[in-house]
Amino acid sequence: MDLRPHIRTIPDFPKPGILFYDISTLLAHPGAWKSAMEKLAERVRPYRPDVLAGIDSRGFLTAAPLALLLGCGFVMVRKKGKLPGPTIPHSYALEYGTDTLEIQADAVEPGQRVVLLDDLLATGGTAGAAVTLLRKVGAEVPALAVVMELAFLGGRARLDVPVESLVQYDS
Repeated sequence: MDLRPHIRTIPDFPKPGILFYDISTLLAHPGAWKSAMEKLAERVRPYRPDVLAGIDSRGFLTAAPLALLLGCGFVMVRKKGKLPGPTIPHSYALEYGTDTLEIQADAVEPGQRVVLLDDLLATGGTAGAAVTLLRKVGAEVPALAVVMELAFLGGRARLDVPVESLVQYDS
């Protein structure tokens, strides 16, 4: 199934000049969503993950059901202050300022294979920070998997892990 027709684009969101790629229409179509999960499973399975990590927040929508499908665990990589208990932070530079991602201190055991998931790969900044954070807690990160990739922004080239994407946009 071609997933592209099930991904809505919204111009000028969240600010003028930005074209937002919205997966809510994909999520609302059971056949398309099931196809997306099956395709992600085919792409992720060869990396033999112990755990899938979803990036806050749309990455949770892909990682959690995929973890069930693959029979592995699921953990959350969240924005600062959103997780209870002891956390491990990683701050990273944005175009204008910084941001911080966190993971619970006991979420991943050292040496576990953790495939990272999100809905979208754009510039690679957040994904790169999440890879760094997972490595900081001792994870082996064999890959990143996303539903869609804005290839024209070059995020893949900024990462040092293989990237699996179901839909690529070249402009």
